[in-house]
Amino acid sequence: MKVIKRDGRLVDYDRNKIFVAIQKANEGMDTEDQISEDKIYNIIASIEARGLSTMQVEDIQDIIEEKLMAAKKFALAKAYIKYRYTRELVRKANTTDDSIMSLIKNSNKDVMEENSNKNAIVASTQRDLIAGEVSKDLTKRILLPEKISKAHEQGILHFHDADYFLQSIFNCCLINIGDMLDNGTVMNGKLIESPKSFQVACTVMTQIISAVASSQYGGQSVNIKHLGKYLRLSRDKYANHYRELYGDKISPEMIDNLVADRLNDELRSGVQTIQYQINTLMTTNGQSPFVTLFMYIEDGYEYEKEVAMIVEEILRQRLEGIKNEKGVYVTPAFPKLIYVLDENNCLQGGKYDYITKLAVKCSSKRLYPDYISAKKMRENYEGNVFSCMGCRSFLSPWKDENGEYKWEGRFNQGVVSINLPQIGIIADGDEEVFWPLLEERLSLCFDALMCRHHALEGTLSNVSPIHWQYGAIARLEKGETIDKLLHNGYSTISLGYIGLYEVTKLMTGESHTTEKGLKFALKVMERLREATDTWKKNTGIAFGLYGTPAESLCYRFARIDKERFGDIPDVTDKGYYTNSYHVDVREHIDAFSKFKFESQFQVISSGGAISYVEIPNMRNNLEALEEVVKFIYDNIQYAEFNTKSDYCHVCGFDGEIIINDNLEWECPQCHNKDHSKMNVTRRTCGYLGENFWNVGKTKEINARVLHM
Repeated sequence: MKVIKRDGRLVDYDRNKIFVAIQKANEGMDTEDQISEDKIYNIIASIEARGLSTMQVEDIQDIIEEKLMAAKKFALAKAYIKYRYTRELVRKANTTDDSIMSLIKNSNKDVMEENSNKNAIVASTQRDLIAGEVSKDLTKRILLPEKISKAHEQGILHFHDADYFLQSIFNCCLINIGDMLDNGTVMNGKLIESPKSFQVACTVMTQIISAVASSQYGGQSVNIKHLGKYLRLSRDKYANHYRELYGDKISPEMIDNLVADRLNDELRSGVQTIQYQINTLMTTNGQSPFVTLFMYIEDGYEYEKEVAMIVEEILRQRLEGIKNEKGVYVTPAFPKLIYVLDENNCLQGGKYDYITKLAVKCSSKRLYPDYISAKKMRENYEGNVFSCMGCRSFLSPWKDENGEYKWEGRFNQGVVSINLPQIGIIADGDEEVFWPLLEERLSLCFDALMCRHHALEGTLSNVSPIHWQYGAIARLEKGETIDKLLHNGYSTISLGYIGLYEVTKLMTGESHTTEKGLKFALKVMERLREATDTWKKNTGIAFGLYGTPAESLCYRFARIDKERFGDIPDVTDKGYYTNSYHVDVREHIDAFSKFKFESQFQVISSGGAISYVEIPNMRNNLEALEEVVKFIYDNIQYAEFNTKSDYCHVCGFDGEIIINDNLEWECPQCHNKDHSKMNVTRRTCGYLGENFWNVGKTKEINARVLHM
């Protein structure tokens, strides 16, 4: 028999531990209250006679208490309960010492690799990570109900961002940047008035981004269309200046040329300010702001022409890259870019097709932008087109008191993800076991999500003035609670999920790309969606179904299940689970078929969905990539490219990274061996994710993923 410990570990059953525990309680008893050794062994025998292959340690202890009570050894039972409680207190004692010391010594690998945007060696970042370890410890021991903490440890669910749960802050948002620029804001007690030029607007926007990032733990998205107004202000300012300066001395055409020249210079400088500020600012979280720029050239918008100019310049500068410490142009991690495809730019004769061609060229070299199809999004969100939040989760539609849809100035309260493959492993193909177990675990996820919700209730606006008082989310009074923004669908809260492919394989024996597998997979997805819709109806909180794009969680769930259940072919033996509804990376499927197949799940997973395809080096075959972008517009709401080509971020080498005699990745151009500064394609099993490095010790290369 195996015993499942409280932390989810599976260990060999040891009858001697039971004997010792009862004897320790026995020793302090009067003779008449003691139990004989024979009866202790009878209790042990009754446990073993159940013939179970596994038992929870708590179930074993419950049986012992019941047997002692049945034997009328009440004092002994009380002593055993006290012993058990004392041991529980010991287990719940502070557990952060080792993790914090290992952070300082740079040996806490899990925490150091959890966020690729944080340099865990730098002192300022370490302060944030140390605080995070304290928060996780208090969250596990005190703040969460034991059943939720235990479910997290056992990989039943994942309680995201426990390192920030101690504070009354939320996940991610869409900043109401238009209101903040037009009506002013306050930072550090200083009034920031509405800008009078594009350059100043760009500077203020980056200051807002930094301030917002310091008071939340997830990503943020900014719609750059609001900068169009300020580019026009600059144009008008230059036009008035030259008319006053030259009057009738030069032709109107010459004045227009002078204005255009000055405006283009300010456009370049403003966009460069955004790029450099975001990449050089450090938030109080010890990282660059996790920000996404949403680029939508909307037909008929008052500042449509200016927005097109800004989008084009953002793409030009991203294509060029940003210089690293050696002066080499590399791909910056932020800001992430989302480019919207609509009738005017979907490469089918639109007036902005030239900008889309630039976006495709940028994707081929710099991975970004991602693409949203306005056509498909309107079908899924009541005719609306809007950005996902920085964490890639989407808001639910919500209308204000005037019946107008509102997207900006809204946020996500937090995420809890369910481990679907583990349910399939336990059910072992039996749907009579699977569906009740899924219901039980969905109930746990609901309770965990409500913990997140209740933790935010009662939060005062003073906690983060930039969010709650000065416009990023709202303009509440000082001392006012944020409660009204937590209810009635204004903000969202997300149920994530991992491993639809694996659970389908476990329950049907087939991939969800087959007819039989697809039928089961859709049934699972529809039940998850039904659960979130029901929770929303019953609570008034906007629960959403969110395809968790968390590579680290794919590994965590798989690692836990492998330790508990061993190697299961095509499930735990891979070392990872497949993200959300995605097709497994080892299936041979072309980009068009993958997007078409996965699009049917995006409709169900409306609280968050993104699909990826792996492409070869397309820099010399942009026409092929343009065909994929055309296909995205007609077939899938949200898509992204990964690339197969190797890349060195130190020198900009674009070719095949070699493996040297010491079995290390090495750039053949600059001889960089730091795997964190290169992208390397895995060439063994066909896994085609991002950013790989070799950790093998033999010529048979083993590689792992460095998640972004």
